This record gives sequence, C-alpha cells and structure tokens, in this order.
Amino acid sequence: MTAAIMQPYFFPYIGYFQLIQAADRFILFDDVQYIRHGWINRNRILKPADGVQYIIMPLASHTRNTPIKDISVADVEGSRDKILRQIEHYKKTAPYYKQVLALIADCFAAPHSSITEMNAGYLKAICDYIGIEYKIEISSQMNFDYSGVQNAGEWALRMSEQLQATAYINPVSGMELFDKNRFEQSDIRLQFLQPVIKEYDQRRKQFEPGLSIIDVMMFNEPAAIKNLLNDYQLV
Repeated sequence: MTAAIMQPYFFPYIGYFQLIQAADRFILFDDVQYIRHGWINRNRILKPADGVQYIIMPLASHTRNTPIKDISVADVEGSRDKILRQIEHYKKTAPYYKQVLALIADCFAAPHSSITEMNAGYLKAICDYIGIEYKIEISSQMNFDYSGVQNAGEWALRMSEQLQATAYINPVSGMELFDKNRFEQSDIRLQFLQPVIKEYDQRRKQFEPGLSIIDVMMFNEPAAIKNLLNDYQLV
C-alpha cells in the first residue's frame, strides 16, 4: 500500500491531484501548526488581463500555535462572493466556465466546521468532477501516535508505519527533509513525485504554470485533465 500525506490545501494545483491519484491512501495532515502564507487558505488564478491574482479564504482569529484542525474560516459568505467575482472574467475565454462556476458555487454552499473539513469537501468535489477515486482521510480523525518524532521528516515515517504502508510518496520539493535509510529500516520505499506541468491553452500570450486546479478545469474537460494527471515521474 502506497501512502501520501499533505496538509489540506485550498483548491491546490494539479501536482497535488497527481499525488492523490498516485497513492492508495492520501492523508490530510492537520495535526500540525498552521503556517501563514502557505496554501491552506489561498491559491492563484489568472487576472483578467496579464499575470495572476490570489483567491483567499480569510481565517477566524487564532493564536500562532493553533493546529490546522482547530482553525475555522471567517466571513464565508463575503469571501465566497469575492472569489466568485474574481473568477468571473473567465467567462470571456474559458470553454468550461459554466460547469466550473457551478462546481465552485456548490463547494461554497456546503457547511463546514473547520478549514480542514472545508478543503476536504472541496477536494472531494473536484475529484468527483474529474473522475478520480476519492481516497482521502484526515489525520486528526485517525488517532496517530506521534511520540518520538524529532524532526519534520519523521512525521510521515511514523504515520506510514502506523498505516502499514509499503511505500510513501512525497512531492519532490520536500526531498531534503527525508532520510531514505530510516524508511528502509521500516521496510517502506521512499519515493518522490516530480510533476510535469504541461501547457494548455489559457487563451493568452504567456502561459502561467502551477495555478489552482480552478484554472486547469476552466480550460480542460475532465478527460483531458485526467490525461494531464498522468504527467509525472516517481524518483
């Protein structure tokens, strides 16, 4: 069984969904401290003309040490309306605007009690739309034992051991955090996913890579997105 573990991201980029597809079990890791300026409550889409802009879901007041699982969002209705206005410009150029707008509106209409459950719901909706098997679990609901964890690279090792995983996949960007020998000692094969971000027609002169899955869905039908999800290497 192959495991992958990521923090719950807000409408993440396509590489995140490649990881979901590559793993047998995908764990949303929300037992750790929320770090500002990450991807848990924001992402990037195209601006109306050139360049990119952020879509942001504001968070309720919390202390610096608050774990992700205990954080909720603030002003859902106002944030929803703002984000829907931000994506409105896609109507002029994106062939799948109506379908994606309906999907996002349905996401925003669903109730939630935390940023984790909100993002988990959004991920499920997107997986269902694209046609990816949804196999996502939430770490704070799984009673993991984190005793003995001494550094950032050991969280995934301890969790993989308790999942009885035979392999663990991480984004290649985090390679330096992990000790391959420690995983081998637990009979877990350590692999890293290197996404291949293929260009698609964004109806403008310069392609903007690595944007939210929202942008990918705006310009590609689900079958085409599934093909894009296969463009990665495991190293």
